[in-house]
Amino acid sequence: MARDTSRDGFGNKLQAYVLTHGTRIWTWIQSVPPFARLVNKVLIDSAIAMIPSRPYAYSLMTLDPHVPDTDVAKNTDTYTSWDSLIDRRYTGRHLPPAPDFNRDGALPHLDDLAVLFRKKNGATILSEKSTMLFPYWVQWFTDGFLRTDRYNRLRNTSNHQIDLCTVYGLTTKQTHLLRSFKDGKLKSQQINGEEYPPFYYADPEAGTVKPEFEGLYVPLNDETRLPAARKFQLFAMGVERANIQLGFVMLGTLCLREHNRLAALLAQSYPQWDDERLFQTARMILMVEIMKIVVEEYINHISPYKFKFLTDPSAFRNEKWYRENWMAVEFTLVYRWHSALPDTLAYADRTMPMVDSLWNNAMLIDRGLGALFEETCAQPATRIGLFNTADFLIEAAELPSIGLGRMAQLASYNDYREMAGFPRVTAFDQITADVDAQRELQRLYGHVDNIEFYVGLYAEDVADGAALAPLIGRLVGIDAFSQAFTNPLLAEHIFNAQTFSDVGWKIVNTPVTLADLVNRNTPPIGRRYDVSFYQRDGR
Repeated sequence: MARDTSRDGFGNKLQAYVLTHGTRIWTWIQSVPPFARLVNKVLIDSAIAMIPSRPYAYSLMTLDPHVPDTDVAKNTDTYTSWDSLIDRRYTGRHLPPAPDFNRDGALPHLDDLAVLFRKKNGATILSEKSTMLFPYWVQWFTDGFLRTDRYNRLRNTSNHQIDLCTVYGLTTKQTHLLRSFKDGKLKSQQINGEEYPPFYYADPEAGTVKPEFEGLYVPLNDETRLPAARKFQLFAMGVERANIQLGFVMLGTLCLREHNRLAALLAQSYPQWDDERLFQTARMILMVEIMKIVVEEYINHISPYKFKFLTDPSAFRNEKWYRENWMAVEFTLVYRWHSALPDTLAYADRTMPMVDSLWNNAMLIDRGLGALFEETCAQPATRIGLFNTADFLIEAAELPSIGLGRMAQLASYNDYREMAGFPRVTAFDQITADVDAQRELQRLYGHVDNIEFYVGLYAEDVADGAALAPLIGRLVGIDAFSQAFTNPLLAEHIFNAQTFSDVGWKIVNTPVTLADLVNRNTPPIGRRYDVSFYQRDGR
């Protein structure tokens, strides 16, 4: 085993050791509900307290030359303004701009950084923990709130909430286009005995949208260039990216089925309710189910800790971090896990290029939702980090992500380590034990203080039992917890039976997994589909 040269600080290393050892003690704590809830609160509070809480003192507004009285070329002062505190069209930021760090000529050319992401001799490094469901979930879930405006990258087009806009749309108008206005359900269709969203195009050859979906969204350029056969099978869903990749479509379809199942259950239990109340209540129940999966399944998968986090909104009523949600540019970059997707995908007893799963809904329709979920979970994801990104994603995703960091004038990797409670690194081997990575980082940046936030995030080594490197994991936990537990549906006077109904209240208080959603929304096959973020030998 290589000598540990990381510089994470005694306190951080001690905390990690305690939380990753002593299985019997942690098992006993979680078997006693009062203790489990107390420890859950302490750990979550302490995680969020690692960095300053919202509201953010700054946003990307100060960098937009289209804002009156803003001259990015001349304005080197950083200050808080009322507009930057309230205009949620702009993405927030944790640290102020660092124009000196991002000055022209001080950083490597973007194209030169491709070597950091390109695979060594074409070899893929597989994750030891995660299945392909993990990156699929991450892309679908985060695209609901980390929505960089494609016309102005300083802005975010989301509602800054876990609102399932990927299912319901971003606006009431979009939601109305997706609703059937009958029995509280979303529009859907039956194909091969299974429920799917309706098709979006009336005439794929001409690119004509069905009249009922006019104004749903502005298609992406990639969608407009698709052949008619691909366009024909695109679904009408909440956002313009909903058909972009196989995992996105699988999870969108699953949520549509769960919503309609919940609406039918509520209609049976409350025959006096009208369509509007059925729809709104089913929607809220589904949103809480997804938030429970986020905390109790997804976050616990990321963490190497023996303690498993709980969704206990009653514990977080008077915290100083209980503030209005606002997505930050750093959070956007922390979640760009392109290296988790392999070059190839196993599908129906054959291997195909991953790029062929883009805009390809026939793969889901032909295979069926349950079988495709199980097949996805039988494949390992790839390890998140340097030297492991599929070629087609390097220029399309990795380099533009670094470019966004430069546009936002982000501070250095070391500055963000310090902000998050880690010591600043002083040598390249404190970032990673990979000698090739050390050599390339030194060649490109010269000194550790020159390393950019995005590059440093993915250069760090992933600890045993974890899915993410230390700084990524910490920042994900901070934002995920602080922006999940502040959801309006979890507020003290909202999270109750009056909001969800007696039937709904029982549902939101019942443990739920992604496997539960899949198995109760697919035709029975005599057994449960095997659905998990964990590889079979790692559960």
